[in-house]
Amino acid sequence: MTLAAPFQTQGLDLSRVRGRVERGGSLADFIWFRTGGPAEWLVRPADVDDLAALLADLDPAIPVLPVGVGSNLIVRDGGVPGVVVRLPKAMARVTIDDGRVRAGAAAMGITVASAARDAGIAGLEFLRGIPGTVGGAVRMNAGAYGRDVSDILVEATIVTRAGTIETWSADRLGYTYRHSAVPAGAVVVAALFDGVPGDPATIGAEMDRIAAEREASQPLRSRTGGSTFKNPPPETAGGHKAWALIDAAGCRGLRRGDAQVSDKHCNFLLNLGSATAAEIEALGEEVRDRVNAQSGVMLEWEIQRVGLFPSRLREGLGEGVVMHDPASGHALPRPLPRAGGEK
Repeated sequence: MTLAAPFQTQGLDLSRVRGRVERGGSLADFIWFRTGGPAEWLVRPADVDDLAALLADLDPAIPVLPVGVGSNLIVRDGGVPGVVVRLPKAMARVTIDDGRVRAGAAAMGITVASAARDAGIAGLEFLRGIPGTVGGAVRMNAGAYGRDVSDILVEATIVTRAGTIETWSADRLGYTYRHSAVPAGAVVVAALFDGVPGDPATIGAEMDRIAAEREASQPLRSRTGGSTFKNPPPETAGGHKAWALIDAAGCRGLRRGDAQVSDKHCNFLLNLGSATAAEIEALGEEVRDRVNAQSGVMLEWEIQRVGLFPSRLREGLGEGVVMHDPASGHALPRPLPRAGGEK
């Protein structure tokens, strides 16, 4: 694959990696929106030690972005410079450890919730409603149905950007709403969750209720990225959640090319088939502007937007200026001017 000019590390030596290394690796093949540019280098390490060695060997100036299944991600059309790390299935193991659930960061939320159910551990049912991996959930303090990861996490194991393997307590992670103190470029590789004793049948019934509610209210079978915007603080939005503000601003069903605000749940953006990442992001910015004009609330993105814009776009985002994207830890172009669950 031919890579764009912003990629500057073509001569990077990744020969010591024991896992899979792919230059120009496609991200659109697996992220939920199914669109966006490639990774300059897509690396699937063999195990934790392989990952640690990779990060220790990398020049500190080379950006590193961990990606799970891409259920909460917009990858911009210009692609992602540096190294994108995707953990292998071997790092998705879930075990029960003295009444607690230990999970590899590549495990899906439903897998963790199911293991807890089978072991009679209650309190983790909400993970059934989180479509991403443990690594992403720990990093962003994912939550649903009234609970967040911070409510159940005991500790997380991370590989730092310098290549050290460290165990961080939940307190050290400094959790706030949809945010943690996991440093940019560090990779979560495992987590330990705590619950309370419970009846497997009761736990299973709650998981079934969550699954049914999600099916009824969210566009689960569409190319989407999950909840797009964070719910604003109640004091700034009169208690209204993001979806209600979007609906009140007349954005339900709004389209830009093949990007659309879901009719079913208007805090979800959809790729109807051939939407570019730029169209999806521009639609999100239009929603933010309309909500701000209607209610005075500027919604914050919950979906991570990573990578580079092409040098010139037709979708209304313009050339852009340099900004720092906290989700990826490196400089990215910022769109100028802006284009302009329900739970």
